Amino acid sequence: MAKAMEKNGDRILWTDRGSMIRKKRAGIKSNVLLLLTLLLFFLIGGSLFYVWSRIQVIQLGYEISNALKVERALREENKKLRLEIATLKSYARIEKVAVEELRMVKPKPEQVIVIR
Repeated sequence: MAKAMEKNGDRILWTDRGSMIRKKRAGIKSNVLLLLTLLLFFLIGGSLFYVWSRIQVIQLGYEISNALKVERALREENKKLRLEIATLKSYARIEKVAVEELRMVKPKPEQVIVIR
């Protein structure tokens, strides 16, 4: 049968054969180790989350910048198209196309019939 004796926080066990077995008190040391491991885990996790969030902010900034460039280009194209529409709708242009390309002529007064 083993006899127990404590010395400096260590447990020393004597076996029947007279050999000595030391058992460290793992309670306090393992709690400190667990606490340090958890602290390290949260520090690394927090650091990784911070880096990831910064990367996301930078990436979204690039996307916003690109979207603004596209918006400016589309607005410029829209202005050009509106100007082209106004030019194509002008009365002077329509009359010019009718006379020159379609060979239309203005009717004589006797060719006009007024319907009431």
